[in-house]
Amino acid sequence: MWIPSISKHFSSSTPSEIVLVGIETHICITQTTLDLLAAGHKVYILADGVSSCNKEEIGIALERLRREGAVVTTSESWIYECMGDAAIAEFRDVAGLVKRSSKDTKEVLGVLAGKSKI
Repeated sequence: MWIPSISKHFSSSTPSEIVLVGIETHICITQTTLDLLAAGHKVYILADGVSSCNKEEIGIALERLRREGAVVTTSESWIYECMGDAAIAEFRDVAGLVKRSSKDTKEVLGVLAGKSKI
């Protein structure tokens, strides 16, 4: 997905921090991540925000991308990292959203860890 019509919106001299979510981790997410890393950007992949028609492909792809230099994390971790401080005005609203989504997040992470099936 790192195509000219998208990459032209990013500075080649100032690396960006880019978060990826999507389907077919071993194909689309992998190719996009590799292209972004080669272009000098910092890439975060939200493990609970990616998928594949073959769930066994996900862990293999995420491990490869981690070795290539991407940061593999979870949506909850990334959200709190972006907020940076519990003193910000939005903290309570975001924490509430995280709490309301926790069941779904646990289910997805359980699948990724091989502990359950969707």
